[in-house]
Amino acid sequence: MSISTPVSSAPDPVIQPRKRWYRHLYVQVLIAVVIGILLGHFYPSVGTAMKPLGDNFLKLIKLMVAPLIFCTVVHGIASMSDIKAVGRVGVKALIYFEVMTTLALAIGLVAVNLLKPGTGMHVDPSTLDVSSIAAYTKAAHDQTVTGFLSHIIPSTVFGAFAEGDILQVLFISIIFAFGLQMLGERGKPLLSVIDAGANTFFNMVRIVMYVSPIGAFGAIAFTIGKYGVVSLASYGQLLFTYYTTGVFFVIVVLGLVCRLAGFSLFSFLRYIREELLIVLGTSSSESALPRLMAKLERLGCEKSVVGLVVPAGYSFNLDGSCINMTVLAIFIAQATDSALSLGHQITLLVVLLLTSKGAASVSGGAFIVLAATLSSVPGIPVAGLVLVLGVYRFISEGGAIINVIGNGIATIVVAKWEKALDKDVFRAQLAQGPGDD
Repeated sequence: MSISTPVSSAPDPVIQPRKRWYRHLYVQVLIAVVIGILLGHFYPSVGTAMKPLGDNFLKLIKLMVAPLIFCTVVHGIASMSDIKAVGRVGVKALIYFEVMTTLALAIGLVAVNLLKPGTGMHVDPSTLDVSSIAAYTKAAHDQTVTGFLSHIIPSTVFGAFAEGDILQVLFISIIFAFGLQMLGERGKPLLSVIDAGANTFFNMVRIVMYVSPIGAFGAIAFTIGKYGVVSLASYGQLLFTYYTTGVFFVIVVLGLVCRLAGFSLFSFLRYIREELLIVLGTSSSESALPRLMAKLERLGCEKSVVGLVVPAGYSFNLDGSCINMTVLAIFIAQATDSALSLGHQITLLVVLLLTSKGAASVSGGAFIVLAATLSSVPGIPVAGLVLVLGVYRFISEGGAIINVIGNGIATIVVAKWEKALDKDVFRAQLAQGPGDD
């Protein structure tokens, strides 16, 4: 007698229902940004009053950035068996950063000379009221190369965390990681605690992201309410020059880097679309830093590489800010009829190569660094900064988005160089998309 057996005892696969379109984070943020723009445009006073929503959301993000970087960097480095790899990653990242920021500055310089957005304005610098930029020019006096290098070392360990200075926290994290690694087996319990701490902070970020549409709404409503769409029209040529240059840099330069690294730029942009929309709404690349690190790890990049390259990139690889500063500097020269020879422009480029590295170390970064640069380069009146103050917020949004894209790509490239990228996971994740966070 034969006994029939079932073909398969495996349970039927459970098909997960698709999440409704309005429950996706990027859709919620996009809707919030549109509502914020409309509110700021039609009811400027109400839009301006929404500023605390954006400010408090950024405060929520910033309070987690420093400990998250510390835990990620320390665990990534201290758990590595080949400690020399840390040095290799750092050197490769810095070389990549220098090449890309130089290209960004050079492309910005060429574009603003070709499109000439400030030509014909004939502004007399002596007639400008510089009181509105007094705070920026005062802060600019401290932005020297020596000052920047000294600033990397914090006065106290806890001071770096209290101020949320990314570069200082990275400096402390690296030293602490090496010290912990030297403990060997005795340091393993502490390493486990730090890893648990990193996962906890990532979960905190997930919780905070539920209110990101509110933060984006408040920030964009304030921007439009305070500066208005009229400022966009009056500075249309400048904005066209900047965004054309930025799009060219992303699609052509970063697109070529992605192609050489073996992946599609647009697939990567789709993967980080939520982060880009959050940055668009808040005008701050820092608002996307925790989620960017989490997504890069999910893409298959080793935690040690992500922990080193992303925080370092936020200080040394600000491609969007570099384009921003070059375009604005030459725009001011054109608008004030300040004649700049090729030699003066090359000098400006060289100075910006140094000063741009400090853009993330101070609040109002790129604008203050631009003020410091104009003060040290003869031929461009610092008073001309008044001309771009009203439209700067709209330009900084584009710069923040380019900074996030550039640092994400930099991490993938360095991870691939170091053979610290799981290619199978990487391809599968890009094909699948960001999924539901």
